[in-house]
Amino acid sequence: MSDFANPLDWLPIWHKNSPFIEIKREAWGRIAANAPLPLTEADLERLRSLDDPIELPEVDAVYRPLSALLETYIESTQLRRQAVARTLGIKPTHVPFVIAVAGSVAVGKSTTARLLAHLLARFEATPKVSLVTTDGFLLPNSELERRGLMARKGFPESYDRRALLDFISAVKSGAPLVQAPLYDHTIYDVVPDRKVDVRQPDVLVLEGLNVLQPAPRASNNQAVMAVSDFIDFSIYVDADAANIRSWYLERFLTLKHTAFTQPDSYFRKYADIDDDVALAGAGQIWDTVNLPNLIENIEPTRARATLLLHKDANHHMDYMRLRKE
Repeated sequence: MSDFANPLDWLPIWHKNSPFIEIKREAWGRIAANAPLPLTEADLERLRSLDDPIELPEVDAVYRPLSALLETYIESTQLRRQAVARTLGIKPTHVPFVIAVAGSVAVGKSTTARLLAHLLARFEATPKVSLVTTDGFLLPNSELERRGLMARKGFPESYDRRALLDFISAVKSGAPLVQAPLYDHTIYDVVPDRKVDVRQPDVLVLEGLNVLQPAPRASNNQAVMAVSDFIDFSIYVDADAANIRSWYLERFLTLKHTAFTQPDSYFRKYADIDDDVALAGAGQIWDTVNLPNLIENIEPTRARATLLLHKDANHHMDYMRLRKE
């Protein structure tokens, strides 16, 4: 980071004792000098989410520099592991570098995760990158209904936390094959007997609402592990709640005219009603489910992230906060 000679390019946030440094968008872009060439429009079309209007200039200004920064973290972690192995007199083992991407529903974290997975695979040191979303670890709808949790889908208690913890632990231990459940957003449920194979990647990108949550307190006061204990670098995609609500409604309306029209869509009932009625229903879902989950469970994990990417009302990243080393 010696390239940033001007102290104005690195601004302390809140006060001088903050654990983060705030990086201007212009300074952030300089990191891209060490990254592979930009993506093509065809690449981006495959990677961005339905509701995310991200364009190539934004990818080049934000995500290509981020991929270069992440490679620095990955390489330093690999060197440290090799040094530790030499000190202990043991053979180094292959341990995947785990990157978590967290944030609210509709904030664009899925696009961030897909872009990073694609960009990191273009580096010589990390050709094998896997992407897994924690949606697959949601309890099946039948189980959520049995427990009376359908109205709290996406809240921490709606996940099979033990299965998710076992999955990330196995990946981090270097297991040759680890499988994750597959979630289908059309049927709004986990797909029975369908799995995502993870075979000793160089990097695992794990995307989800609650991946940065600390371990819950055990009733017997025994130590409890959390998914965040296995993460090497974490990213929180942030935006003002009012903007996220607007994006959520825009996405809902787009889905109403596309995915919701499919016969097996869980939300098929919204396809045939007036747009204003559908949007009123979507607004109620946001206000009673997604916003409370954001306030109570997701946003409190923001300060635990290694990097915060903040979006303005136009989906552009306007600043980044990186945890000091």
